[in-house]
Amino acid sequence: MSSTHYAQHGSVAVIRLDNPPVNGLGHSVRTGIVEGLRKAEADPSVKAVVLIGSDRAFSGGADIREFNTPKALAEPNLGTVIHYVESSSRPVIAAIGGACMGGGLELALGCHFRVAKAGAQIALPEVKLGLLPGAGGTQRLPRLIGVEAALNMIVSGATVPSEMFQGTPLFDHFVEGDLLEGALAFARVVVEEGRPLKRVRDLTATHPKPEAFFLYARTAVGAASKNFPAPLKCVDAVEAAVTKSFDEGMKVEREAFVNLIQTSESRALRHAFFAERAASKVAGVAEDTPARTIQSVGIIGAGTMGSGIAINFLNAGIPVVLLEMKQEALDRGLASIRKIYEGQVAKGKLKADKAEQRFALLKPTLSYDDLRQADLVIEAVFEEMSVKEAVFRKLDEVCKPGAILASNTSTLDLNRIAGFTKRPQDVVGAHFFSPANVMKLLEVIRGEKTGSDVLATLMQLAKTIKKTAVVSGVCDGFIGNRMIAMYQREALLMLEEGASPRQVDGAIEAFGFAMGPLKMADLAGGDIGWAIRKRQYAERPDMRRVLIADRLCEMGRFGQKTGSGFYRYEPGRRDALHDPAVDAVIDACRKELGVTPRKLSDEEIVQRCVFALVNEGARILEEGIAQRASDIDLVYLTGYGFPVYRGGPMLYADSVGLMNVVRAMEGFAANPRGHRDFWKPAPLLARLAAEGKTFN
Repeated sequence: MSSTHYAQHGSVAVIRLDNPPVNGLGHSVRTGIVEGLRKAEADPSVKAVVLIGSDRAFSGGADIREFNTPKALAEPNLGTVIHYVESSSRPVIAAIGGACMGGGLELALGCHFRVAKAGAQIALPEVKLGLLPGAGGTQRLPRLIGVEAALNMIVSGATVPSEMFQGTPLFDHFVEGDLLEGALAFARVVVEEGRPLKRVRDLTATHPKPEAFFLYARTAVGAASKNFPAPLKCVDAVEAAVTKSFDEGMKVEREAFVNLIQTSESRALRHAFFAERAASKVAGVAEDTPARTIQSVGIIGAGTMGSGIAINFLNAGIPVVLLEMKQEALDRGLASIRKIYEGQVAKGKLKADKAEQRFALLKPTLSYDDLRQADLVIEAVFEEMSVKEAVFRKLDEVCKPGAILASNTSTLDLNRIAGFTKRPQDVVGAHFFSPANVMKLLEVIRGEKTGSDVLATLMQLAKTIKKTAVVSGVCDGFIGNRMIAMYQREALLMLEEGASPRQVDGAIEAFGFAMGPLKMADLAGGDIGWAIRKRQYAERPDMRRVLIADRLCEMGRFGQKTGSGFYRYEPGRRDALHDPAVDAVIDACRKELGVTPRKLSDEEIVQRCVFALVNEGARILEEGIAQRASDIDLVYLTGYGFPVYRGGPMLYADSVGLMNVVRAMEGFAANPRGHRDFWKPAPLLARLAAEGKTFN
């Protein structure tokens, strides 16, 4: 099947891109465009050429299916295609509807004329992959919409509606009605009037105060993107559009692109991009599996988590029934949801009428009977199996056949929970992360009997509520919390050995985490981790205790919620302040354990925390809990604040070298206070390291 179609409408040839879903500029598309132009050039009856895509997309840019394959670089490459377009003796008109992004926009910029429909979306999003536009985008766009507007678009990668640039040279005409008919009519006018061919490269990009502007731009962009080199390279390239000839500017752009594509930051961002797309493919669930219809949602529990979950569905226009057992708890939940919406209105992020419309979709209740018609019910109650059992037995009794019953459990056995019902095929885990209305990650937990259509529904629904969904098998803690327990364990053991809370958190934050492990524990609530540890101590009597954390919890120091944890917190503030009382607890625990404190380096702190994640991640992969290493990376990038520019724990281990990871672990195992079994490399990690391979 051809990826382009050539047709003639009188004196106008039409080259239609046909590479669903977004007309990616794959090799067959690029070849088809060049062949179509040659055909038009050879036909004296053809006076103009229209280049058009579909209503959904002119072109979304590079075809991601060809990334890292020979086809991605094969001639004609995009630069060659644009040269053919630009040097055509016939006027070439780009007809833009839907998405016109990346290389697709660069192709349109190479055309002599551009017509568009209002609502078409344009962007140069390459910076989000740690790159810059590499086919002339940094040189042509400033010549059409102005230097400042172009730089803002390129540095941010933002998508903007076409009508924002109505009246600029970017668009020659806006079409009402059918895009092709409008483009053909415009092409005939160009031919009849004998309009000269407009090559963007022949225009000039100017700024009244270029030196001052680019000095300011570098300062602002550098401050906002300190861990990413691409935005500053974008500034360099756009400056070249102003200060150099077009060909010299293209050379600057090309050199920057080649340099950036080799950086670890770009590799990490591209890895995250592909990881998100891979995560949507679930083993054993065919892409055409029909999803169940979700028109109403029930949520049990109006606490912080339940309220946050409710907001996701209200924002998507899905009615929510919010159930609590006591009126005062229900009132607190409603007040919390209203407060969040009022805050968004106050900040100008949401119009007041929209906030009211969303809030009006919420029905509070104290009765399970109001859940009878819900298509999906999510429980967000206390993390204790007996509580979950009571909820699911009741749901099994009241919910209609075909309703999906989801648990927001973060650690408990989903198969046991499903066993409390007579419909285990309808039970699934939907583990949101706090604050649920903000955090992107949704762990979808697949039980032994969870139906394929239930999984397909949850994955589709995640997109509706703007979450990144990753499927996990059933184990204690699933992917994210099972691994984070190992990370937290090492952080706590290093407190015993001689590190301070501030040093541990400081080293991890310097590595790039949004928050250190002890601050994170205080934010989540120490009582939550303590409850999990107590359960695990009972289930595994040989499990090593984490004495300092347990002792602080015994004192009622549960973190920010109580004003004290590993740090102290002043009322109304979230600043983690040093607390001498914690020093006293740490000193007492060290004496109790017979530990002489030693000095730990920041490097050791980072390696022990991160490699603990990696080793447990390898076990999770080998056990089939996670489908792929990139799923684990995605969990940590979207749910745990792992630095995006490092690509996630598994990709970071790949970049360090798995042999080096294993060597470091051998050193930690030799530590007198270390745990030899803990630092024994997972079989998968040991095997890949020995074979010189990687996780990804």
